[in-house]
Amino acid sequence: MVAEVTPLIIGITVFVSSLISLRIGISVAIIEILAGVLIGNIGVKTQDWMLYLSGFGGIVLTFLAGAEINTVLMKQKFKESILIGFFSFAAPFAGGFLFAHYILVWNIMPSLLAATALSETSIAVVYSVLMETGLSDTITGKMLFSCTFITNMFTALSLSFLFTKPTLYTATFYAVSFVVIMLVNRYSGYFLRHPKIFNKVIEPEIKLIFFILFIFIFFAKIGVGQAVLPAFVFGMFMSKHFHSYRKTKVIKNRLKTIAYAVITPLFFIVGGMKIELPVIISSIGIFLGFFAVKQVSKFIGVYFFAKKYIPNGSMYTTLLMSTGLTFGLIALVFGLQSGIIDSSKYSLLTGVLILSCVIPTVIAQKWFMPVEEEDII
Repeated sequence: MVAEVTPLIIGITVFVSSLISLRIGISVAIIEILAGVLIGNIGVKTQDWMLYLSGFGGIVLTFLAGAEINTVLMKQKFKESILIGFFSFAAPFAGGFLFAHYILVWNIMPSLLAATALSETSIAVVYSVLMETGLSDTITGKMLFSCTFITNMFTALSLSFLFTKPTLYTATFYAVSFVVIMLVNRYSGYFLRHPKIFNKVIEPEIKLIFFILFIFIFFAKIGVGQAVLPAFVFGMFMSKHFHSYRKTKVIKNRLKTIAYAVITPLFFIVGGMKIELPVIISSIGIFLGFFAVKQVSKFIGVYFFAKKYIPNGSMYTTLLMSTGLTFGLIALVFGLQSGIIDSSKYSLLTGVLILSCVIPTVIAQKWFMPVEEEDII
């Protein structure tokens, strides 16, 4: 495939995916993932600009997901969020490790990496689905954001402690992230609401947010860390500004428009393009085994707590928390680059994450949409 044609193909894919999503009522993120699988297996190759923008798209989605956190509700439902979030991590981590190490007889480190990848819940998918369905302002939606944050916090910690050796640069990354978040939290309210800044066509508020996210990306690369965690925390700190003032709500809506129109489609499409169908077909038994382990263990870890604490949306919560993409891909890319797994294991596990995005989300949207009043907390 000629490289010059790739941007045109991507543009067509983004537009057609939106039309299909509107037509059949399935989240556009899922359509974009499937479209990425299709074009990636007919010869379209990823380019450097696509990889960078897709990575940035994941960071932006993570920030926006954090910005939807209702910190008041999270404090009120802290025990519930911790229980659901922790067992959402622990059950698939244990199941994934046991399956990889004792059934497939993989070595310890590849088995631990597979377990880490399977343990996460996709912030990007959960956020996109809740925003498109209008459930982000419901109690179920707010609880989902909180539980997803807890799950991915444990996934990020496991990736950090099991596979990376902390250095001075790592400490620098976390120190810079902490200082930046504290400073922005203290002074951004004045900046975002200043009458001489607000509602200008040059959008300085959005540029400030992008600038902060680029800081996280830069120092994460130096410190061999992951920018998604500080991006999520940054969004969570910013949520009080976005929820408290009309002007800042407008800013958040503009940021969503930019993200959904330009940046985040590449995150989902490139994720789909990473799938090598011939590798999956040749190892279909292992592929389906990993998928079953992830789904069954997520159900065991989430459903019974969700049924107790989120009765109006227990199955919906369980299904959306069974998705995987963001942190899972980060873990697998790290494992591939570090030599912990080879390209075949990478493709298999990435395929499992992609399928876990599609099937549970479709089932949740078609048959288990919760019906409840908007959260007014």
